Amino acid sequence: MNKQSYDLVVVGGGPAGLAAAQEAYDQGVRDILIMERDFELGGILQQCIHNGFGLHFFGEELTGPEYAQRFMEKVAERGIDIKLDTMVLEVTPDKKVYAVNSKEGMLEIDAKAVVMAMGCRERTREAIGIPGSRVAGVFSAGTAQRYINMEGYMPGKKVVILGSGDIGLIMARRMHLEGAEVEAVLELLPFSGGLTRNIVQCLDDFDIPLRLSQTVTRIHGKERLEGVSVAKVDKNLKPIPGSEYYIECDTLLLSVGLIPENELSVAAGIELASVTGGPIVNECRETNINGIFACGNVLHVHDLVDYVTEESKLAGKAAALYLQDKIVKRDKEINIIAGDNIGYIVPHKITEKIEERKRVDLYMRGKRPMENAQILVMDGDKKLFAKKERFVKPAEMISIPLPEKMIEQLEGSTVEVKIVEGGE
Repeated sequence: MNKQSYDLVVVGGGPAGLAAAQEAYDQGVRDILIMERDFELGGILQQCIHNGFGLHFFGEELTGPEYAQRFMEKVAERGIDIKLDTMVLEVTPDKKVYAVNSKEGMLEIDAKAVVMAMGCRERTREAIGIPGSRVAGVFSAGTAQRYINMEGYMPGKKVVILGSGDIGLIMARRMHLEGAEVEAVLELLPFSGGLTRNIVQCLDDFDIPLRLSQTVTRIHGKERLEGVSVAKVDKNLKPIPGSEYYIECDTLLLSVGLIPENELSVAAGIELASVTGGPIVNECRETNINGIFACGNVLHVHDLVDYVTEESKLAGKAAALYLQDKIVKRDKEINIIAGDNIGYIVPHKITEKIEERKRVDLYMRGKRPMENAQILVMDGDKKLFAKKERFVKPAEMISIPLPEKMIEQLEGSTVEVKIVEGGE
């Protein structure tokens, strides 16, 4: 076995891994390795040729490859080691990383710190259990995106899209621009799972219908998809008898959710949050295992890559502080609880006191659309913080800052965050 050692190993060379590695280097860590299973860096951004990236972080509009290229150049300038086409097989609790590639064979890498940045994957037809025959023409939206944008293949000509997440909306436009007829975008929930700008730019601008509270109930065809049965659903998301109708199509794209890629995390003994499927972390993005950090979509699925970058830089900095023995040992932690109308919240814990810390940013999503709402941070019955939100949408992440002075004033070991309609 080929044995090597590094101060910091970053698992994943997408936007999260690149930003974490760059920040760790800028904080003084020089012995860094990025491990990526694909043949190039950049992750999913390489197939996202549409613009809209970088508005928050760079202050300008970039395509996915342009956004990735900026960080690839930063990593190259710093001389950070990279292993491409390398599959990480295991990360152990004592931070040994086992991997394999065709050039070096089996690798055992002894790391002093690890950043988990493996990203996420799409839910498939099997995950949601659509009845019907196993025909050609059923793709995840991301697979179809790769076929068109990177491989040069057209998945089909008459398309139905199930799920109104951002990738589903973007692929509705992409398929239309490539000459396909997009019959409809169907959404199980009574609201869209995508950003408002994508609904407008990808559907409304091209007269593509969005049908809420509807889902595919059966797939039809022998060898190639011939059509789908669609039904309206009730408040319990169950198909309504008698509401079913048929759409003729040769392609069904599924945009039915993303799952953090955490098989390596589970094997390492990292505790996962039940709602997000990502690791439970503190404000440094450190998991329950000291010296192993997580960031990006492996932690929770972000709506904007700009937020992935911000979070990953935080994890990279924390990994550097850990290696420099400057990070506080977690003797006491405050638990952050997702209360009423909160889908999830990150981080899950806050270290009781860290020197020179100015604030902790909490990231969350609402469970349902709301107007004129108020976000409350509660220490027991005591209201610590309130922030008004004109609109709350599950597709759009919300962040609120907790100043250090507020954290120091906490009396209990648990903080609850909730969203209420109206407010004072």
